[in-house]
Amino acid sequence: AEGAVPSNPGSILDWLGRRPFQISRAGLEIGGVSRWLREGLRAGGLNAICIDPRKLRALTKIMPIKTDRNDARSIAAAMRVGWYSEVHIKSKPSQVMQMLLTNRKTLLDKQIDMDNVIRGTLRVFGIKVSGRITHGSFEARVREALTTAPQLMDLVEPLLVARAALREQYMVLHRQLVKAVRADEACLR
Repeated sequence: AEGAVPSNPGSILDWLGRRPFQISRAGLEIGGVSRWLREGLRAGGLNAICIDPRKLRALTKIMPIKTDRNDARSIAAAMRVGWYSEVHIKSKPSQVMQMLLTNRKTLLDKQIDMDNVIRGTLRVFGIKVSGRITHGSFEARVREALTTAPQLMDLVEPLLVARAALREQYMVLHRQLVKAVRADEACLR
């Protein structure tokens, strides 16, 4: 049977429940929402498995046209004959920690990008931010450098405000990480 439903566990379970046959296992190609779908489908009583797409790639390469429908057919065929590798799914706390690290790094990277844009803006006008610069002293050093060209402050001020907001939110996530590390036995060792 083939059909199209929204990608949420309730809709999928409802659609499958209206089929006149039992399903022994369901395969989900690992991806952005597959972990969430797997959890919801398992909670609904379905043996959902996240599978490694590398084995499927060999199967789908021989298809003349690659579509979502053909991919779904390939997954169904692989599940029927057992030609798949189950992917290990991290625990919920591990997934939360991974997202905390990813989000924290994203904010730090954006702050560094903002620093570079500010430096680049000043460099065009021959202004160099001098002296020892830390994350905390960067804004003060930029303001000090702009005393020689106050007309540029209108260009740089919005960037400094955005940078401060990025730094503030980065610190929120950083404190969460430090708290988690202090409570983790392995990290303490």
